[in-house]
Amino acid sequence: MMGALAVLAAYLIGGIPFGFLIVRFLTGRDVRQSGSGNIGATNVLRTTGRLAGVGTLLLDGLKGTLAVYLADQLTNGSILWMSFAALSALLGHAFSIFLKFQGGKAVATFVGAFAYLTPAPLLAVVLLFVAVLASTRYLSLGSIIAAGLFPAACWMILHPDWPVLVAALGAAALVIVRHKDNIERIRAGNERIFQFKRTI
Repeated sequence: MMGALAVLAAYLIGGIPFGFLIVRFLTGRDVRQSGSGNIGATNVLRTTGRLAGVGTLLLDGLKGTLAVYLADQLTNGSILWMSFAALSALLGHAFSIFLKFQGGKAVATFVGAFAYLTPAPLLAVVLLFVAVLASTRYLSLGSIIAAGLFPAACWMILHPDWPVLVAALGAAALVIVRHKDNIERIRAGNERIFQFKRTI
């Protein structure tokens, strides 16, 4: 019972659309009507500015951490329910009940959730993300590669129980699928490079 409650709570926590709320509070606009239409930190940064973008990034990450922490407390550290809560938080962000099941790409929430659940593999792929971003300036490519290799990093570093691997595989698949438009733009050669400033 507590495990199911933890997973439901994780979905609801993950669904809090911080990017949408921050932009609405600061400007009165719906961020979904600007830029890429995404509620995540990158679009908030591009359309609203650094403060809003960084705030969205931190809060989206913290909700992933909170979701897994809460599952840890409610289930006495059950790896099964913590793993499911991590994945549930990502699903909440990507398909938020508060935005009629619209949402973001779940990268920051991915980082926050797995920083609590599997910190060592997460650190490895974050370093890889930074390297890809530095060499290509494609934020999306770094996210796709890091997410895609995350399950392998979990296996090689931790040899974890099956729930962790299932959550890692599910999270990786979700992040990659949510980047399908970026993948098409990368292949076409017209993906936007990352700039730490407002561009719209």
